[in-house]
Amino acid sequence: MLLAEGNQSAGATFTLLGFSEYPGLQVPLFLVFLTVYMVTVVGNLGMIMIISISPKLHTHTYFFLCQLSFVDFCYSTTVTPKLLENLVVEDRTISFIGCITQFFLACIFGVAETFMLAVMAYDRFVAVCNPLLYTVVMSQKFCASLVAGPYTWGIISSLILTYSLLALSFCGSNIINNIFCDHSAIVSISCSDPYISQVLCFIITIFNEASSLVIFLTTYIFIFVTVIKISSASGCQKGLSTCASHLTAIAIFYGTILFLYCVPNSKNSWLTVKLGSIFYTVVTSMLNPLIYSLRNKDVKESVKKLMNYSIQFC
Repeated sequence: MLLAEGNQSAGATFTLLGFSEYPGLQVPLFLVFLTVYMVTVVGNLGMIMIISISPKLHTHTYFFLCQLSFVDFCYSTTVTPKLLENLVVEDRTISFIGCITQFFLACIFGVAETFMLAVMAYDRFVAVCNPLLYTVVMSQKFCASLVAGPYTWGIISSLILTYSLLALSFCGSNIINNIFCDHSAIVSISCSDPYISQVLCFIITIFNEASSLVIFLTTYIFIFVTVIKISSASGCQKGLSTCASHLTAIAIFYGTILFLYCVPNSKNSWLTVKLGSIFYTVVTSMLNPLIYSLRNKDVKESVKKLMNYSIQFC
């Protein structure tokens, strides 16, 4: 009913500007983003495959890592193919349904990644602070619930925000000055009052970032206190090494978010937003599997065994 009212938004088309203002960079950018996307696909699907077939990696920690890789793959796949298409074709339009669908999926996986990292922080907290109770606390049923939480809340958040966008009307020039259909870009071209949608987005965003940040800070404060109390240097180093990859992923994730929030309100701000959006949605999804594979001894050993097995089989 909402889509049938007013200017019949369901039939509207949007234009994703992307980097069209830099025609000379279209081909180089296409090659760069294509390479990044290929690394993202190979890295994340490879991580899922390695964790699935390696018995040594059938633990709760790698189960969470497998879920993070799945979220990263889906998140990047929601945004990157359309970005690549717009770099090589002149027609950069996207239908209203296509734009809303892209936002809906991107919102689900963006929120899911935020809380999946929080779940992994809790896992590290239990492993370091209560190692003797780890198998009891992190039961299979509890781990399944922890994983279901980010997906469930991601879907709920996305449904709320998507419904608020469907209530808006669009008329005149529907030009989205970004690389994909995010909430702020869609709201900015609406010709109806977007106040309710903006308030809902603000509330959900603040809740997601604040609650996940509280989880990160709380868990790692307890982890560092526990590690400091360890008398042996080797034990202290081992405790920190188990969290190094996760801390790196969190630093990149939240560093990008802070960067986007600190964008100044100027003529050049949209370019900054585009670069931040690319790093947030495309580059981060590529970096996560690299961080966990390059810094993880068990993963590297499993990869070597798999490669040796493949060579022998051939």
